[in-house]
Amino acid sequence: MRIDSSAPTRIDLAGGTLDIWPLYLFHEHAQTLNAAISLRAHCSIRARSDARVRLVSEDTGVEVEADGWQGLDVSGALPLLARLVHYFKVSGADIVTRSESPFGAGIAGSSALNVAVAGGLAAFTDREIAAEALLAIAMNVEAQVISVPTGAQDYRPAYYGGVSSVKLSIDGVRRVPLELDPQELESRLVLAYTKASRNSGINNWDVMKRHIDGDAEVIACFARIRDIAVAMRDALARGDWPDVGRQLQLEWANRKRLAPGVTTPDIDRMIGAAESAGALGAKVCGAGGGGCLFCFADPGDVPAVREALAANGADILDFHLEQQGLRITRP
Repeated sequence: MRIDSSAPTRIDLAGGTLDIWPLYLFHEHAQTLNAAISLRAHCSIRARSDARVRLVSEDTGVEVEADGWQGLDVSGALPLLARLVHYFKVSGADIVTRSESPFGAGIAGSSALNVAVAGGLAAFTDREIAAEALLAIAMNVEAQVISVPTGAQDYRPAYYGGVSSVKLSIDGVRRVPLELDPQELESRLVLAYTKASRNSGINNWDVMKRHIDGDAEVIACFARIRDIAVAMRDALARGDWPDVGRQLQLEWANRKRLAPGVTTPDIDRMIGAAESAGALGAKVCGAGGGGCLFCFADPGDVPAVREALAANGADILDFHLEQQGLRITRP
């Protein structure tokens, strides 16, 4: 038996970090906006003739093998894969993973891989798991691996695809697809890799603790980030592209105010060059400090923005907005 699975990464448009419980409970109407993209994470699971389990990460070149799932060290090499195999109690399988996104890109590659592997293992073990239950497994296992709270948003573009709002409230987390023409949005986006792995410019645990401890500046920043996400969602729904650019500028300004380490001199230079070439707004993806950034521009200015970023040392990543989320096949 063989199972192949894959899941898309994402661009986080606005509202990030508020998706970590319990931060969103303190900001009514909290939501994040994201767009799934075609740079996918892949998992291939093949049944073996014995009970051994072998884990292979093609991206890192790391390989782990044990007599069965019980023999895998969840604190050793490839801990995310090991913990997922432990949860599903899988033995007698070779599990191979790879990602189309650069290492440390900040576009939720680990969450996409998590969803792809969890979905693949569920299929391999013939377990029918509802969407939100599978996402809860993925989120909780990742929290075990990184030993800090994880947000709710990144698993949803990986599972569902599309452009969406993740609404966060007292009664739970709910994904709402955004009604827009994806081609109109895609034609205005440029994604670039800064060639530096992200360094967690926003320390989620530190920011979360400061918020809970009553840091007025952090609370005010998150309130503005919440308001920006609401305004950007409205602008996207109206097709008001200049306002989308304005809201993106405000989002980036507040990110830098919340955690100055989210940017670097190289990132500032790249974004400055993009804006001089016509970008209406830009921000780093994910935690920042490196990884990817994306720019928003009128379609006619996109070629100049791409050239400006490349001239300043960035690698331009070709992609399209991905309407399909988790894929599982049985070749």
